[in-house]
This record gives sequence, C-alpha cells and structure tokens, in this order.
Amino acid sequence: MLIFGVLRSGLYSLTSVGLALSVGVIGIVNFAHGEFLMLGAFLGYWLFVSYGVDPLAAIPIGAAAIFLLGGAVYQLSIRRVLRAPELNQMLLTFGLSIFLQNLAIILWTGDPRVATVSYKAEALAVGPFTLGVPQLVVFGLAMALTIGLYAVLGGTRVGKAMRAVAQNRLGASLLGIDVDRIYLLAFGLSTALAGIAGMMITLQLSVSPFIGLLYTLKAFAIMVIAGLGNINGVIYASLVLGLSEAFVEFYVPQGGGWAEGVFFFLILVVLLVRPRGLFR
Repeated sequence: MLIFGVLRSGLYSLTSVGLALSVGVIGIVNFAHGEFLMLGAFLGYWLFVSYGVDPLAAIPIGAAAIFLLGGAVYQLSIRRVLRAPELNQMLLTFGLSIFLQNLAIILWTGDPRVATVSYKAEALAVGPFTLGVPQLVVFGLAMALTIGLYAVLGGTRVGKAMRAVAQNRLGASLLGIDVDRIYLLAFGLSTALAGIAGMMITLQLSVSPFIGLLYTLKAFAIMVIAGLGNINGVIYASLVLGLSEAFVEFYVPQGGGWAEGVFFFLILVVLLVRPRGLFR
C-alpha cells in the first residue's frame, strides 16, 4: 500500500508544484492549470500516434510548446487582471478552463484516447510486489523534475529573482528586477510543468478533454495541505494525498470509487484543523 501511494505522489508533486509556483510568485489562482495538463497529454498522444514518438522522448517538445502557450496566455489575459479583484482573476481563469476544454472537444472529440507504448504492460518484481514499469519511470522522472525546480529556485539568478518577487514585489522592483518578466517566466514554467505531467499521464491512463478538472482539484488540495503558495511543502503534501488514496483503495470496501474523492475530505480536515497548511 505504501509503495503504490508513494509512486502516485510523484505525478501529484509535478502537477502541484507548477500551480504553487503560479500562486506563490504571481499571486494568482489558475483554475485552468489542469487544462494545460490535458493539452500536454493530448500533445503526447498525438505525437505518438502520428509520428511514433514515445511520450517521454517528446517531453522537451511538449514542455517548450506549453511554455510558449502559457506565455501567450499570460501576455494576452493574465497580465491584464493582476491588479484586478481576486474574483475577476478567478472568473478569467475559470473561463479559460472552459474554453480550453471545449477547444479540445472540438479538436479531438470527447472520446478517451489511449497511447499503447511498447512497455505499458511491463512490470518489475520488487519483493512481494509487482510494480508497473510506466509507474516507476513516471515517478522517477516527476521527482527529478520537481527537485530540479527546487534547485533552480534556490541556486540560479532567475530562481532567486522569483523568490524575491514572491516575498516583496515592490522591493524586488526597487532592486532592479523586472517583475513583469519574472511573472511571465513563472506562469510559462507553471504551465510547462503541467504539460509535462500530462505527457506522463499518457503512459498510464486514457486521455480525454475532461481529465484536467480532476488534477486541478487535486493540485488545489495539495496546496491547501502544504499551505497556499508554499512550494517547499508540495512533495510532503503530495505524499499525504497519495498515501491517503492508496489507504482508501486497499482498506475501505469498494475503495476504488471512494479514493478519487479523498482530496475533498483532506481539504475539509486541514482547513478546520490548520488553515495555514500542515507544512508551513
């Protein structure tokens, strides 16, 4: 049970750290975050069925494409509401979510699509457990990318500039940091991470225009558990969600259906017990 929960947490971390970056640096709650994941998943699927490119090998292409799309979305819409009331920001990103979902339905229809890679059914025996190769690969790569983001934020000039802007926008501006450029990079990176997570999903699950909402909600749950905008707590919060879902699946009767709703319960408990998050 622990192993399956841990493996699940890798993809959750990668999905959520992008949303945490958007909230922590820019201060905007992006309800369309999951739709960028969905677009990444469809891009990975399309490259696989059209050109035979493995979704993992296509990650650099997908990351660049979704980064550029995210940058365009920021320049055309997000940038214009940064000083608007929070309700306006939420309505804008919610509307963007609906637009992208319906665009995907027009382009690919609402039918689930499956990318059957050659190693999808392969498994490794680890002690008494049999673990799928795609799950192991996705976990390892997702954690590597998440930790890599932490390294970028802590050890590069751009990363330190992002942290400075997150702490004090005015102070960072007085120090000569181009705040708008940092916002653009942060939003583009946030969407690119979601797109990469989507491409990884094609190795394990079917792809449809409707997968984005579920991952948006789970990413919000992880942010609530970690503390809003707390990028450092995302890995631990993802473990909490992954292990909680695995526990329900294994020990609760008919737990497979209940597991997808565990995040609602966790949000409620954390908001009642420790509203600022468990890892702040």
